[in-house]
Amino acid sequence: MTRIGRCWTAAFGLLLTTAACGSSDTTDAGTEVGRIVRAPTPQSEFTPLALEATVDRLIATINESTIEPMQMVVLLKNLDTFFEPIATGASRAMGELDVTGNVLGPTDQSSDDPTTSQDLQNQQIEQAVAGGADGIGISPYGDLNAAAVDDAVANGVHVVTLDTDVATSKRSLYVGALNTSAGATAANTLLAMLPPPPGTVLIHGTTGAEWGDGYARTRGAQEVIQAAGYAPVVSEAAFFADEAFDVDWMKGEIEAANPPVVGMVGLFNISYRCVMGADAAGIPDVPIVAFDFDPRTVDYMRQERIKATHTQRQYYEGYLVPYILYSIKTIGLDATREILAPLMDGDSRVNIGLDVVPWGKIDAYNDFLDEIGAGQ
Repeated sequence: MTRIGRCWTAAFGLLLTTAACGSSDTTDAGTEVGRIVRAPTPQSEFTPLALEATVDRLIATINESTIEPMQMVVLLKNLDTFFEPIATGASRAMGELDVTGNVLGPTDQSSDDPTTSQDLQNQQIEQAVAGGADGIGISPYGDLNAAAVDDAVANGVHVVTLDTDVATSKRSLYVGALNTSAGATAANTLLAMLPPPPGTVLIHGTTGAEWGDGYARTRGAQEVIQAAGYAPVVSEAAFFADEAFDVDWMKGEIEAANPPVVGMVGLFNISYRCVMGADAAGIPDVPIVAFDFDPRTVDYMRQERIKATHTQRQYYEGYLVPYILYSIKTIGLDATREILAPLMDGDSRVNIGLDVVPWGKIDAYNDFLDEIGAGQ
């Protein structure tokens, strides 16, 4: 994981007041009446129509309200690779809302600094509250951030999590893909490519329940594969080990499988390693589906080695969070939940869904990402 740096205080003092894309009127009392106008979203087969319609409804309701200026911040684990589209979306939404705020990620930190990334993020939350933030969006490290989130809420600051969650905290809402259904979606994509059972499906996932999101995604895939009559076998994704170790582990699982492996599904951004594992085990033609849009995954898709991938709509994660924070401040949490109902799972999770990208649609998907400014 990339460590978050300490330079919050300086950054917070330089928060940008971005220009709105709409206009505003002033009431006799001096408060502003929001007149938010979104930049048009390019139309594509990948445009999430239900999500777009929900944002439009949110804006229409906010525009009927009398509001005060707002200060917010979005804290991410990183500002590049996977998180770059999140930062793009959040920054664009803040500009349309004309709020005082910024998106913050890592800064330089000395290698001998014993402070953990989680501790640094907790410091950022505390400093945001002290600096007068009305709302915080955060991609947290899990339960280790729960106390800091709860302290922010106790001080009257609404907190919305994205990408990862702290379900044990008092955060208002979570925004992102729901991992159990995401794993099930990936498994269903693969099932359409498989011969009839019996057969083993190798899942490049995790069996470690301590990482709740990864475990839930893996369980979602396992349940679908098993229900379809195949034997699911999980090869532990080795994020922090040498790539060769990960590939060799997959090779061993494939060679030991009985019945033989007839398909593979990777559930994380290192899914491209499934191709390497299949090659090492001598089954180069096995159907493989992947997760995320790592350049190496895309390269294998262009070779038709990976048949499809599943992306998490990071841009929309970032874009939706400032609007939700703004809505909570202006119309309240309950009214915000009511508008978000088409996307809600329960009363606290906003499911933005997944994009399923077949290997033959890479260029079309890249064009869509470029048009919304969310290319990786």
